[in-house]
Amino acid sequence: MNRRHFLGSAALMAAASTVPFALGTTATAATPRPRLLPPALNPGDTVALVSPSGATDEPFDLQLAQEAMEALGLKVKVAPHLASRYGHLAGSDAERAGDLNAMFADREVKAIVCARGGSGAARLLPLLDYATIRRHPKILLGYSDITALHNALLSQAGLVSFHGPIGIGSWNTFNADQFRRVFFQREQMQYANSTDKGDELVQRRNRTVTITGGKAQGELVGGNLTVLTALAGSPYLPDFSGKILFLEDVSEAPYRIDRMLSTLRLMGALDKVKGVIFGECTECDPGGGYGSLTLPQIFDDYFKPLKIPAYRGAMIGHIRQQFIVPVGGKVEMDADAGTFRMLEPVFAR
Repeated sequence: MNRRHFLGSAALMAAASTVPFALGTTATAATPRPRLLPPALNPGDTVALVSPSGATDEPFDLQLAQEAMEALGLKVKVAPHLASRYGHLAGSDAERAGDLNAMFADREVKAIVCARGGSGAARLLPLLDYATIRRHPKILLGYSDITALHNALLSQAGLVSFHGPIGIGSWNTFNADQFRRVFFQREQMQYANSTDKGDELVQRRNRTVTITGGKAQGELVGGNLTVLTALAGSPYLPDFSGKILFLEDVSEAPYRIDRMLSTLRLMGALDKVKGVIFGECTECDPGGGYGSLTLPQIFDDYFKPLKIPAYRGAMIGHIRQQFIVPVGGKVEMDADAGTFRMLEPVFAR
């Protein structure tokens, strides 16, 4: 499986001549920004499709992404470099950052949907115009490699963004329903896994497992574990103090999950959080012929000593049906029930 599958260079000055692009808005590790909520989205609004990470090898997928947004009742503006390619990336760093900056500045655009993940979003973080983003906050939706953007927007602009389906992903009934409930109906969501057993006598899919029971409240931070830990030591990670950490990953051997959780522990992040929600680790199987710790053993090693509520199996990650969750939104989790819920609105009034 291609790593995070679900998921002509231009000079900086050339990009600056065509799109809003700020070289003077470098991120700093200053005091955390006040939380900033994006305006709500309504049917008939315009959303932008952008490609901040990997290139799309099947152009028809981009057409399907546009059709899916239109089927949800939205108008679509295509970013200039949506279908570009620079190696494995969807255009040069300047082009991709320029598209994001331009779509945040565009008053017609009410939300930004990332076409796919892949790799490369972290390269854009020093190039984003956070001052413009703070002046024109709006919804940003995506997952996997888009974790880099979620964390940068939260740490540098205070902006709440949304971890959920990408444009070229599956817009099945569950995902479309999540989209409407979160964005159109502004529902304060209760995130409980689907209880559909299919043709099984007992439910096997989408089961949650309690690691440590209890309830906890805090703002959600996290995303893809690989992308999150790659930001370690940078100013683009938000403060973990008092937060609920949510994680997911794909195609990582257990020893690599162990290594990345070790990074979070060594940097002090795990000691600061009030609760942990681990979604799916899709295709995270041991290989190579040597013995391996299992994922449940690894989760127990890192999360149980924290003595905070923790559970695994939430419908978050590289799976067909996935929750749309607010990064930076305040939630309450119940590790015994395997659920969490929004405590406050996540859109500006």
